[in-house]
Amino acid sequence: MEIRLKRAYENPGDEDGVRILVDRVWPRGVKKEDLRLEGWMKEIAPSTELRRWFGHDPQKWEEFRRRYFAELGGHGELVDELRGRAARGRITLVYGAKDERFNQAAALKEYMEKES
Repeated sequence: MEIRLKRAYENPGDEDGVRILVDRVWPRGVKKEDLRLEGWMKEIAPSTELRRWFGHDPQKWEEFRRRYFAELGGHGELVDELRGRAARGRITLVYGAKDERFNQAAALKEYMEKES
């Protein structure tokens, strides 16, 4: 299972494999056709409340991960769908956050790799 991460503001590449947007909201200023997505799984993103609470504050990262992992536990069918895609070939989780380390896509990747 190969999972990559890429900001929505970076150019898509052939090496990305299947590209899936994993944000609850569409990235600002990005046209749909520019993302070259296979899908948008907004339901797998953190809840609006959790996203707002986190605010991409690195000091809240550990607690954010704990809470988000708990939310993901309730979305087993979505996680399984994403894992199924990853089992068939490389996938890239596309996200809009500026921070490349402390974002929901990084947490989701960690959860998928840890729980597989």
